[in-house]
Amino acid sequence: MNTAKRITLTVLALIGLITSIKLSFIYWDANFNPYALSSFCSINDLIDCDGVAKTTHSQFFGIPLALWGVFLYFIFLVFTFADKLQKIEIKGFRIFGFLEVFQKPESYICALGIIAFLISMTLAGISIFEIKKICILCFFTYILNLLIGIVGKPKDENIFQVFATSFKDFIAALKIKKYAITFVILAIAAAGVLVYTEISDILAPQVKMQKELEYFSKPDERYKTTGNVLGEHNAKLVVHEYTDYQCPFCFVLNTMMLRAVNELKNIKVVHHNLPLDKDCNSALSTQMHPGSCLMAKYAIAAGYQGKYWDMNSLLFDKEFQGEESILNNAKSIRGLNIEKLKQDAHSEKTQKELQKEIDEANHIGIDGVPAIRINIETHVGIMPYEELKTKLIKAGAIER
Repeated sequence: MNTAKRITLTVLALIGLITSIKLSFIYWDANFNPYALSSFCSINDLIDCDGVAKTTHSQFFGIPLALWGVFLYFIFLVFTFADKLQKIEIKGFRIFGFLEVFQKPESYICALGIIAFLISMTLAGISIFEIKKICILCFFTYILNLLIGIVGKPKDENIFQVFATSFKDFIAALKIKKYAITFVILAIAAAGVLVYTEISDILAPQVKMQKELEYFSKPDERYKTTGNVLGEHNAKLVVHEYTDYQCPFCFVLNTMMLRAVNELKNIKVVHHNLPLDKDCNSALSTQMHPGSCLMAKYAIAAGYQGKYWDMNSLLFDKEFQGEESILNNAKSIRGLNIEKLKQDAHSEKTQKELQKEIDEANHIGIDGVPAIRINIETHVGIMPYEELKTKLIKAGAIER
């Protein structure tokens, strides 16, 4: 490899390495640091590095794509200096002696650059057409991958020969016993790490959250309850949840709370209606969930007959198609007087009760759903179930 090519590849790989490290920090702040400020490349709804980092597409096998980039550019640097590195000795031992099997490092650099660029184009398509957000630093690395592939190409090989040479070198290396054993050990170790990161999602909280949303967005009869009280009547820990029956994330929170009460004791959950419906919520500037006020009234009305949580589950489980559908579905609740239910739902008493719940929520600063209040701490939105459970235990709930 001539000096000019080596310098060019080194500069490109170092730029890519630095950019990937920066992207790693952006990923960390976006997903793990709630106090982090927006990054410099989050400019608007379209150009938003932070927004891309928070999506489930920002990782592969549970490892952030930015870290894959760090690894890739490090490999580019290793191949760029393969002939130099393999000569380094410490007390007679060549640390990078295995690089001797790579007869044409330029072919590897070119092949990896082209493969990385093709993968990059797939990611670009996902970013533009599915996520509808662009990470400008990511797109910058896509261009770097192409440039590295072009610069790294040997003069005496075409693209097909580049891949053929790389494959032959790899097979030749595996024929050497010590390298074959080393490769198998490294492959097993790498597979183990990837399986762990994929299953645990330890580095991909957005994926973990997506899995939880899918899990808790399905009705689960195991955690359903009846009556007006969820939990223990005299529990020391009283948790307040605020939801809208047409809000899918509210369904998730409600299911989480049903499960939490099933797994914990010394806890009681009080449900509050905060419908995002201008028919009863005058604090809204725009109409969001028409019909939510009516659904909330039916929940309150069912409570007059001791069937609050029965109706709560029904309203979350069934798609709202008007008052008639609520009444038809309510017939499945054993012991519920349908005529009284309808009359109570439209009563002044119910209207005042609902307005009281909305006013109280607004008074303590809750203007969005789902929301949960544990003692004096209020959290708006969804948190992972284990995090929620840990908060409840710290607040006084006890594991069953």
